[in-house]
Amino acid sequence: MRHELKHLIHMGDYLAIRSRLRHIMKQDAHVDQTGHYFIRSLYFDNYEDKALKEKLNGYCEREKYRLRYYNYDERYVNLEKKSKKNQLGKKDSVTLTKEQCQKLLDGDWDFMRSSSNPVLIEFYSKLYSQQLRPRTIVDYIREPYVYEAGNVRVTFDSQIRTGLYNKDFFSHAVPTMPALETGYFIMEVKYDNYLPEVIAAAIQTGQRQSSAFSKYAACRQYE
Repeated sequence: MRHELKHLIHMGDYLAIRSRLRHIMKQDAHVDQTGHYFIRSLYFDNYEDKALKEKLNGYCEREKYRLRYYNYDERYVNLEKKSKKNQLGKKDSVTLTKEQCQKLLDGDWDFMRSSSNPVLIEFYSKLYSQQLRPRTIVDYIREPYVYEAGNVRVTFDSQIRTGLYNKDFFSHAVPTMPALETGYFIMEVKYDNYLPEVIAAAIQTGQRQSSAFSKYAACRQYE
């Protein structure tokens, strides 16, 4: 598992931190010409909102499942299991074709039954045992930076939007609404065993505290 820190920061903090990071970190290889990429996720939960309630109630150990694709490239979709234990996080994933993903969303799950992938096997089981179902679309823009020592990744997420009750995962015309106030960013810091001092110093502002902000929870607040 990796250390994961999350901070809600305003525009001033973002500009200052980004300016420092650009001198010591590289941008992720998958960004577009603007230095960003688009992410669309579709989160799963059960009818009792297990994942949402575990987050809101501050459970130390929790997990959630989501489908995700990048930059509107729908040819391949990641099914991800995100596990958290205190400030440690782990992501396990399996790549699905668009056709497999559409079958999953249509309730045609037979293709998963013969899979040897542990993520897909567990997810298939929980579709039945926990009655997991698609809950909400989450869209946002990510600006990522990487640093080899410590396997550090710092990302700034902005323009976070929710699809509310619409779950048409592959539609570019899904109406969405903002889930985060304009001028604010979610800064996530992920690293393995240690955070290099040069990075720790670069992300300090003196005005920021670790936040329990959850994009999934924020995008469910209007229901």
